[in-house]
Amino acid sequence: MAHGGSLARTHDDAPGLPRGRSRLPADTVLAAQRDRLIRAMTAAVAAVGYPDVTVADVVRRARVSRTAFYAHFADKEDCFLATTAHGSALLFGSTLGAVAALPASEDDELMLRVGLRAFLRFLAAEPAFARLFYIDLPGAGGRAQARLQAAYGRWGEINQAWHQRARERHPDWPVVPREAYLALAGATGELVRERVRAGRTDELPALEDTLAGIHLAVLAGQPIAATAGQERGRLSWPKNGATTATNAISNTMTSDVMALTSPSRTR
Repeated sequence: MAHGGSLARTHDDAPGLPRGRSRLPADTVLAAQRDRLIRAMTAAVAAVGYPDVTVADVVRRARVSRTAFYAHFADKEDCFLATTAHGSALLFGSTLGAVAALPASEDDELMLRVGLRAFLRFLAAEPAFARLFYIDLPGAGGRAQARLQAAYGRWGEINQAWHQRARERHPDWPVVPREAYLALAGATGELVRERVRAGRTDELPALEDTLAGIHLAVLAGQPIAATAGQERGRLSWPKNGATTATNAISNTMTSDVMALTSPSRTR
């Protein structure tokens, strides 16, 4: 794909790796093969969707042999899951790295925004991976669904760590149940998926204000800012706003999980 991002950059027009004996160290050749295969899987899924991807398509894009493919992966699913793990590690690293670069004394809301900004910009710059993760992964079988839920769980843990640290400086912020952190991760995923599905991945950075507002409404009890098209100013939650927002988002997340694990999605 011409505009699929660096994670989907393939070697269709490049020479293949050396066959047989090579002057390159064996571990260098193996690492290059794996990298090519992962990029090729990202590009192939973005082009035709995971169900229609074949091993032949992946090795053609990677410019490696089928023997090399099976030296690294048991089958198509194994390669697909390795590809999601690779992209996810880069996404988490980009997000957490951006926050870690800030001074420890930095404003808590700014830390939240910097993390969200890095998360959204990464996905906008890697549309092929964004599609693979948010569109194809949920319907790719039980192991893939477990991978998606594990990612949501880790985002929930990051939310919890940020909130607990912030409450040390803001003791008036509400205490929320663990499920609230997971619900926020799920709501974030749904808003991202909606844009990716609509082919608007490049617009993901525009979600920063919305996502920051939702997080601060639930975790800081702050009124959420009005969205575009609504009256300017701020919209107040009900008296029990944090709980109400948490419940609403949690219900959305529960429905999403049920949809992901229903028999019709695991065929």
